[in-house]
Amino acid sequence: MLTQEQALDIYRNTGAILKGHFRLTSGRHSDTYMQSAKLFVDPKSAELVCSALAEKLSAAGIEADYVVSPAIGGILMGYEVARQMGLPNIFAEREDGVMTFRRGFSLPQGAKVVVVEDVVTTGGSVREVIALCTESGAKVQAVASLVDRSSGKVDFGVKFVNLISMEVTSYEPDECPICKEGKIELVKPGSRTFKK
Repeated sequence: MLTQEQALDIYRNTGAILKGHFRLTSGRHSDTYMQSAKLFVDPKSAELVCSALAEKLSAAGIEADYVVSPAIGGILMGYEVARQMGLPNIFAEREDGVMTFRRGFSLPQGAKVVVVEDVVTTGGSVREVIALCTESGAKVQAVASLVDRSSGKVDFGVKFVNLISMEVTSYEPDECPICKEGKIELVKPGSRTFKK
């Protein structure tokens, strides 16, 4: 199983830790962004981190029937974690701003689910997927992420398994010191665009 430092090395070696001025999916600002999409360019790195996460879920005694992830960031990860666990994989995506199952995806009544996301900061997208799964009659057994940026402060009401737990400072937009300096342009490298 990978240690946290080995997992961080994979992020570093694939260029997936970015420095600058970023708007996170949560709306908060940060000088550090974990761009998992860069890690997933390399199939061997993706397999390493996802198999380690699947091992951690197994070691925690988590049993599931499905892996479910939020689009777009969690799609590749969800697929690979599901492959490692030998489970079916579906993803939820936004339609008119609401997380939903499309493309004919659904969950059977009573299905046991693991929700996976590449990076968790506030857990907003994960909570939306949990609610969607619960509304579908499924039972969420655990949440799994490659990176927990909250350093264990996020509570989903179920077991939360991750490879990397760290606290990366983030700010409300009106309190962001990087914005106040005005030297580095704000960018949104993730899957949701925003208007400045």
